[in-house]
Amino acid sequence: MAKELKQGDQQPSLFGKMNYQLMLAGLALIVIGFLLMMGGDSSDPNRFSPEEVYSFRRITLAPIVILLGLAVEVYAIMRKPKQ
Repeated sequence: MAKELKQGDQQPSLFGKMNYQLMLAGLALIVIGFLLMMGGDSSDPNRFSPEEVYSFRRITLAPIVILLGLAVEVYAIMRKPKQ
């Protein structure tokens, strides 16, 4: 039979403090990756500048930072909190 909780008893936390800190770090990495991917403001909207759109920062660096952030999130969720 399932053990019933009495009033005042608390369930143990699903995640530990370190898990939440890692989740915040992963979220910060994801946000930084999307900020790196954002487009710049063009002075002339009729002019297409491929060197801005297809730059290393937007095509390579930003997706790598986002994937690192997602990996940190997965690790934070899977990490077993220390008792």
